[in-house]
Amino acid sequence: MRRLIRPALSGLLAAAGGIATAELVASLVRPESSPLVAIGGTVIDATPTPVKEFAVATFGTNDKPLLIGTILVVLAALAAAVGVLAVRHRTAALLAIGALGLVGAAAALARPGARPLDALPSLLAGAVSAGLLAWLAPKAVTAPPPPSPASGTSPAAGTSEPATAPESGTPPVHETAAAPGPTGRRSFLVAAGLVALGTALAGGLAAIIRRTGAQAADEARDAITLPAPADAGPPPEQTPGFYTPNQDFYRVDIALTVPRIDPRQWSLQITGMVDRPVELSFDDLLKQPLIERDITLNCVSNEVGGPYVGNARWLGVALAPLLRAAGVQAGADQIVARAADGITIGTPVATVLDGRDAMLALGMNGQPLPPEHGFPVRMLTPGLYGYVGAAKWITSLELSTFSSFDAYWVQRGWAAMGPVKTASRIDRPKAFAQLAAGTVTVAGVAWAQHRGISAVEVQVDDTPWQQARLLPVPSTDTWVQWVWDWPATTAGSHTLRVRAVDATGAVQTEQRADPFPDGATGWQTLAVTVT
Repeated sequence: MRRLIRPALSGLLAAAGGIATAELVASLVRPESSPLVAIGGTVIDATPTPVKEFAVATFGTNDKPLLIGTILVVLAALAAAVGVLAVRHRTAALLAIGALGLVGAAAALARPGARPLDALPSLLAGAVSAGLLAWLAPKAVTAPPPPSPASGTSPAAGTSEPATAPESGTPPVHETAAAPGPTGRRSFLVAAGLVALGTALAGGLAAIIRRTGAQAADEARDAITLPAPADAGPPPEQTPGFYTPNQDFYRVDIALTVPRIDPRQWSLQITGMVDRPVELSFDDLLKQPLIERDITLNCVSNEVGGPYVGNARWLGVALAPLLRAAGVQAGADQIVARAADGITIGTPVATVLDGRDAMLALGMNGQPLPPEHGFPVRMLTPGLYGYVGAAKWITSLELSTFSSFDAYWVQRGWAAMGPVKTASRIDRPKAFAQLAAGTVTVAGVAWAQHRGISAVEVQVDDTPWQQARLLPVPSTDTWVQWVWDWPATTAGSHTLRVRAVDATGAVQTEQRADPFPDGATGWQTLAVTVT
């Protein structure tokens, strides 16, 4: 096994050098062309929906670092194996490590919104890795020990012939065998050190370039002063927990790295089935009359009682007037939003033009949008799950039809329309809580955006449902906070349930359904103990 360490290390170093080169080139060409990002995105696209749902439910926003880490581990294992292969099959090893570059190039070109130049970083990674392996592999081979008199290969005493002649056809020692002893080790260590140094320099330079670009985008964001809204929302609600802080707002998307976009270089195009295509800069949007609205946003991946829902005060440009100014043509029933991370989202035109406060959001809770939540501009459509109405890092809107184009998630089996289902959640007490006997405050939130909530009911064990008190809300587009005082006088284990009634009078269904394909249903149930 010890004789495999240097060959395996040569494969690892060669691959690391190639990846570092690719990251450097990608930082200059386009960060999205990074082989790690391209392969990671392809893995996400190819992952079956149940596995995606498990990853989101289990790891949350940590699913992306976990994916990148897994890809690196797999690449490291393959690189080590290729390094060992190079000991006896040099050509095959070089072809194998070069093929990894072709895989990355194919993944980059298959990404949504890919450009031909996106293949360059991966191709260079394969070429550099192959070149480094060709240089390191001969130095990594450990030579066999020199023959000794006792080995039976020296001349027999009193003769001029070898005691044992090599068999016919036995090949000579491989021509790439390293020199024995300290000289061979020193040669390998020097070469390995040079490759490691070059890898560190390339990787560090790539990090500096990306950090510089991110800093420029962040500085441009920090310099933005959001105008006062022409159509202000009601006074902010003062109840704790009504607004979700930006840093606590959920994030579910396919972006392995958060796009850092300089608003001075950003523009939005409105094209497709319109009479007058439009292109707007960020400054153009700031000059538009802005609206301010409280809107609850939730992900279709949210399980019953799950965390992927939040409420914020948004500032933005009403979308309906922009579409009407562009002249929506007859027959256009879908708005295809394209984003900087390559995703497409399809929104029904009717939901934007029916009077609801669909907007291009520029601000969130009094600040310019955070990069994680779509800076510089994202789309919001109250009453729709995020995957059909809330594209982040938006770059274009194309008026189209549902019959002619399936957006990213629809291609993967999710429903095309995605109206939000009535849902409710218990936030206090927590599941399995130990509660002192007496009056216990049971509280949470309920939502049915664009319909509103008319009632929330709580049940303890199998007793009759009890009406909770609803706190005031500014509109039907936000969640409702609710409270119920439970006279918890009976010691022991108890089950709490919650259900909501929307403003149309429809009661939240008890029937359990998974999020796929159009949102989870069911009553949240949790167990507590009264002592």
